[in-house]
Amino acid sequence: MSTNWTSYFREQLPDMVDELRTYVEMETPTHNKEAVDRLGLYIAERFRELGCRVERLPQQTYGDQLRIEYGEGEEQVLILGHFDTVKEIGTLQKEPLREENGRLYGPGTYDMKSGIVFAYFALRAIISHGLPLSKKLVFFWNTDEEIGSVSSEQLIRAEAKRSKYTLVLEPAAGDGSLKTSRKGGGEFFLTATGRAAHAGNDHAIGVNAIEELAHHVLAIQSFTNYAAGTTLSVGTIKGGSVSNVVPDWATAEIDVRIESRAEAERITRLMNQLAPVLPGAELKLEGGIAKPPMERSAGTEKLFLLAQEQARLEGFELTEQGVGGTSDGNFAADAGCPTLDGLGPVGDGAHASHEHIVLDAIPGRVAVLLRLLTAL
Repeated sequence: MSTNWTSYFREQLPDMVDELRTYVEMETPTHNKEAVDRLGLYIAERFRELGCRVERLPQQTYGDQLRIEYGEGEEQVLILGHFDTVKEIGTLQKEPLREENGRLYGPGTYDMKSGIVFAYFALRAIISHGLPLSKKLVFFWNTDEEIGSVSSEQLIRAEAKRSKYTLVLEPAAGDGSLKTSRKGGGEFFLTATGRAAHAGNDHAIGVNAIEELAHHVLAIQSFTNYAAGTTLSVGTIKGGSVSNVVPDWATAEIDVRIESRAEAERITRLMNQLAPVLPGAELKLEGGIAKPPMERSAGTEKLFLLAQEQARLEGFELTEQGVGGTSDGNFAADAGCPTLDGLGPVGDGAHASHEHIVLDAIPGRVAVLLRLLTAL
């Protein structure tokens, strides 16, 4: 494939920005099904116009998931992305879509509507140039990734099990690196129950739930192991009623991040082994590690090296990185499918007011995606 696709997509850049503008101007907070479905209908029609087989998977609470096929064959490559955002409707009035100093700012530009636009233009070029594919392409566009893919996790896992490879169009790491590993994570909720009593008259018969919880806060923090990539952070504590009553309840919310299944098992075991320290106190543990880690496997390394090779054919270098955040790539990898993440835009500011993408980096990113889709 001797074509310089970066040059080709540089000519397409104004059209890509216009397409992304349409996506961003349809604000899509996860919990607003009507708004998310409005953009979903638009995306479905755009891919249908390319000759894709489009299936809307109805959801009662969240936006309908989109499963889109192109090509034939028993083997398939899965391409993952999402078009829900954390930003509420009306954010555009405060954070307007604007182009400034070679960057396009706006809610959802970086995380991650542009990734779907990349896929659309890569596929359109494959079709218009008659480029051969050795495997069927399956695009799964998710509508509830920002809240943990509660309605789509099992659909993604099932699709990954049917797939030879998974490519995730989430944003690149800050320096443009692809993501070859991601931490898994979740939240635990630990509640201590004690016995209320008057803090002056009956202090001795009270069981202080905050005191009970304090013992476990120190223990939980000590489970952190930086060398293993494991962190636990007690992020919030609530408890008690007024200062002159021995508190009979207290609860803590604990963020957990892990890099391996072994660490997930260790932390889960330690959390479940927590036992009351004060006589008369009780503990209740809820939650857990919801997203498994996306570990750097031999299959992931193979995908990265292939992507690196394709980038060199386009005249630039690609690097790799492990990151702490999660994506739907965690589910695909946990299902046993070699997964490469971070193939989306270069930029910064996910979930923040300065969210943006770097326009000059777009052509090369789409070129690598096209080359990957035709090389796998």
